[in-house]
Amino acid sequence: MDAEIVMTPTFVIAGKLNREYILPPVGNPRLDSPGGNLLYAAGGLSVWNKDAGLIGRVSEDYPRQWLSDLEARGFDTRGIRTLRNPQNLDLRSFVSYTDFNERSYSNAVSHFARRQLTFPKNLLGYQPPESSRKDAREPEIISPAALEVPKEYWDARYVHLCPFDFISQSQMVNLFKGGSNQTVSLDPAPGYMSPTFWRDLRLVLQGVTIFLPSEEELRALFWGETNDLWEMALKVSEYGPQIIVIKRGALGQLIYDVAGKHRYEVPAYPARLADPTGVGDSFCGGFLAGFQKTNDPLMAAIYGSVSASLKIEGSGPFYPLDVMPGLADARLHSLKDMTREL
Repeated sequence: MDAEIVMTPTFVIAGKLNREYILPPVGNPRLDSPGGNLLYAAGGLSVWNKDAGLIGRVSEDYPRQWLSDLEARGFDTRGIRTLRNPQNLDLRSFVSYTDFNERSYSNAVSHFARRQLTFPKNLLGYQPPESSRKDAREPEIISPAALEVPKEYWDARYVHLCPFDFISQSQMVNLFKGGSNQTVSLDPAPGYMSPTFWRDLRLVLQGVTIFLPSEEELRALFWGETNDLWEMALKVSEYGPQIIVIKRGALGQLIYDVAGKHRYEVPAYPARLADPTGVGDSFCGGFLAGFQKTNDPLMAAIYGSVSASLKIEGSGPFYPLDVMPGLADARLHSLKDMTREL
């Protein structure tokens, strides 16, 4: 019998998997549903390309059906590791949106009461992760581990690292390295975006091709040094990344293309707001898919912006795949005319 040929996926995404409890701005709550930044990035990517391997960690009580559903969507799940009897691995995550569209990750009981909803038993005893974090340099058990990445993924051409702890992200960057045949994009975690981490982060950036912080994260990193976002992007580029993308929510994105010293501004597509959970991750997935298609940072940002606009209009990581056929391409064409070089 012939040995099975094991293929390397075009894309690999590493991130966190969660069991989500979301009280969105509009629409029905999502209670104990598959989520986490890994799935939102995968959803944004798969608007354009479904050839992706996923790297993450789950506990034994994570529903098998959810993993089967990922495989049915065409994802390679060999990189999702089930931990046996792990200590302190709580995959639950909670977010509620206020009337002013601000996020709250704590006081779950009061948010359910305010909306006159029955509090789910599965959420009893939940504590938001930030409240229990001790040291930003300690790896989190929920983060994917470089040692668990299947060898078949090592040579993937395009790799995206979602936000998770600094040590685990830096080990992933060391594994993939982002050489001439590999593009590595990194979305940093807010926990380490501070001046005290800048020296460590500079070493990690040497292996990163595309750096995708939010405006708040980038400003926190350069706190007290400069208020100029382009100056911040230039400083980051001195340590390795060829493309810096500053995510600005409703204001769209700023892109600094190091090779040509180009500065671009991409507006957010004017989408109908239903649930902003995971929009930044969806953008990152779409960006990498667009970059693979076009090798053009500006076009990549437009692809990402379309993925984000589809995600914000509904709940769940794969809502962007359930929209009207042709909608993504139509938005792609209209956004092209709205971008500008600065």
